[in-house]
Amino acid sequence: MLLIDTHRKSSITIMICSLLLTVGTVAVADDGGQETNPALLDPAKAVETAPDSFRVLVATTAGDFTIEVTREWAPHGVDRFYNLVKVGYYDDTAFFRVIQSPRPFMAQIGLHGNPKVTAAWQAAAIPDDPIVAPNTRGAVTFAMRGQANSRTTQFFINFADNSYLSEHGKFAPFGRIVEGMDVVDSLYSGYGECGPRGNGPRQDLLTAQGNTYLKEHFPELDYIKTARIVAE
Repeated sequence: MLLIDTHRKSSITIMICSLLLTVGTVAVADDGGQETNPALLDPAKAVETAPDSFRVLVATTAGDFTIEVTREWAPHGVDRFYNLVKVGYYDDTAFFRVIQSPRPFMAQIGLHGNPKVTAAWQAAAIPDDPIVAPNTRGAVTFAMRGQANSRTTQFFINFADNSYLSEHGKFAPFGRIVEGMDVVDSLYSGYGECGPRGNGPRQDLLTAQGNTYLKEHFPELDYIKTARIVAE
């Protein structure tokens, strides 16, 4: 899966855990057994063009924050984010990689709690966008693999000025936090970097097992409860 290296002074690398899953055409159910949007298993059904700008209210286990999204910053990224939010993709997903030490870096999210959904989106990459806005504090940006045109569902929120990321890939911000940055700052960061490099979740196991793996081994993580478009 997708990783951005933690330290500016180390070699900046983009890493991928090349675990590929296959799924059949089945209904997706939430924790209560209720069927949810069928587009969660079929990215081809989630291809609307986003408005020029909109806001998303993100309710998390740590509190609420609001993302203001601007399409001219990253049209492909904004269209993808808009559709993911509309189909409920980010509901009950974990901030599985939150780096505050040795310096504030970012909070990363975007592997679905249901492994079948994660698998369905792994090959649904979007084209790169030119970098228009910088990765400064509060900027929201899709993560990517170590190759062109590889963004899918994972995004991160910058805790600090990470403008140097533009030197290492097409990390094009598509929005910014306009309310609740204090909530973002408070997301649980005690596990640190992902395993096996650090003590946090392994992305290959999260991809394969979903929230079952996280809730058993990393119970302190914060989650998005819901993400909803509130203004267009």
